[in-house]
Amino acid sequence: MGEETAPRARPRRRGRTAALICTAAVLGLVAGTCTGYLVQADRKPTRLPSPVQPLAAPGEGEVPKRLPAAQDRRVRTDGDLRELLLKKPRGARGLAWSEGGDGWMGLAAYAETFQRSSEMFESLLHDEFRRAVVGGWSVEGSYSVNIRLIQFRQEEVLVTAEANESAQSWADEVDSESWPVPGTGDGRAYVHAPGGEWGEEPTYTAEAHARRGDILVEIYVGGEKRISKKTILDLAERQMERL
Repeated sequence: MGEETAPRARPRRRGRTAALICTAAVLGLVAGTCTGYLVQADRKPTRLPSPVQPLAAPGEGEVPKRLPAAQDRRVRTDGDLRELLLKKPRGARGLAWSEGGDGWMGLAAYAETFQRSSEMFESLLHDEFRRAVVGGWSVEGSYSVNIRLIQFRQEEVLVTAEANESAQSWADEVDSESWPVPGTGDGRAYVHAPGGEWGEEPTYTAEAHARRGDILVEIYVGGEKRISKKTILDLAERQMERL
């Protein structure tokens, strides 16, 4: 890919998911053989007005009703974002190598998951990165799961739609099958063809990308056996339901 010439162009966010979803510590695989693909396109961001519009003034004597917490999405997404991560299933093991340690991922840690991380750091600042969390687990002899929720402020720049589209464009470049994630407008799940170095056991990967409001959802799965369509779609659907 040629050098960008636009002064505010953002680098394409191609991730290094290999070290995240396939490690010797988890599945006895060689780190670096799995492939993951992340976020954002090589073009100048389009500045858009804030999506938050002022409420119309109520008529005399009218008081607008407040949504109960169970129905107000902002109440949930403004709280502890880790609570919205999909929970580890019974019998699975937590991943000791999760980048966030306690579940939180700072701006620098998230930028490091991409190629050209220093440029991505600046891009994330411009994109009004707010916070990110990570979680995951491994099912012995089967596969490991890595899930990230990335939240943006979206006060000046509408990021999640573009980021989700770009992540999917990377996934489309790999030999794979894909399906829409039910319950989302533009979420998509992928099962990739087996990869790995010649002479080694093949590595199997799958991923899903979706968004809800100001939160971007990234799911990566890697293992020693082919990941089924049902597995990746089920993970994606259940994670989106928690949002």
